[in-house]
Amino acid sequence: MREWLKELPFEDRKIVGEDIKDVEFSWPIGLPLVDSLGRGLWEVRSSLTRGRIARVIFCVNQGEMFLLHGFIKKTQKTPQQEIDLALKRMKGQER
Repeated sequence: MREWLKELPFEDRKIVGEDIKDVEFSWPIGLPLVDSLGRGLWEVRSSLTRGRIARVIFCVNQGEMFLLHGFIKKTQKTPQQEIDLALKRMKGQER
């Protein structure tokens, strides 16, 4: 997740960071910033520069927000492989 963020241009990193901060300090929060993906997964919905869209998939465990996966969205529906990767990482966060 951290590597993906570092690869984004500065302005896009700033947008994603602000959106994550807004979710963290306003949880629970819904659309348009956050949407449920089911199975305990949520997505932060960020509108980036140049008309691009980013998603950061996260879970909440014992009151903590765990960022699991981030990607640039290129299709209307969140691709299943992105959800599967987040689910795999979520299993590692279970206590």
